[in-house]
Amino acid sequence: MPSSTRPTVTDGRLNKKTAGVPARSRRDYPAEHAHFPLNAADTPARLNGVRRTKHQMRAVVQRVREASVAVNGATIGAIDQGLLVFVGVDVDDDEQDAVQMAGKIAGLRCFQDEAGKFNLSVQEVGGGVLVISQFTLHGDCRKGRRPSFTRAARPEQAIPLYETVIRELRAHGLVVAEGSFGAYMEVRLINDGPVTLLLDTKKVF
Repeated sequence: MPSSTRPTVTDGRLNKKTAGVPARSRRDYPAEHAHFPLNAADTPARLNGVRRTKHQMRAVVQRVREASVAVNGATIGAIDQGLLVFVGVDVDDDEQDAVQMAGKIAGLRCFQDEAGKFNLSVQEVGGGVLVISQFTLHGDCRKGRRPSFTRAARPEQAIPLYETVIRELRAHGLVVAEGSFGAYMEVRLINDGPVTLLLDTKKVF
């Protein structure tokens, strides 16, 4: 067996989690990036018994009365009425996913009209958007108790797409505040409703 795919043996027992997984997929990363997987090309076709399929950019959208994000105790982004959006980039995502996601968020009719129906978008009510990067949206909890983040794109792929979402939202005429990618952030919000919606670019949900 080639050394690059040699399974780990501990006390004479085969470690099934690493059997058949390229050694480079198990290399140690700095603590701040330990949760990110390798590039999509380095991710095995089957991991923990789950076959890779084409996934999607995900977003959790919350209608808020106000929201803010702080890093090291200093507020770096804040909005009043509008949408708080958590964005998670998948290893299969590209610029088209980012553009599509921004368009969906901008036109999402989740604000009530005079009749109390969801007929108005954040654009139509003059609201703002606070965008926060959140890789944990791609946490896979189907097996075991520890989430797997192999579907979350690494920073070199995720940052440009995250920035594309922000740029496209601004191109729709929206005022957009943002968090700090990869930083430890404290997010505060008042959910209006509550209204919380799940979006993805492959229409899985």
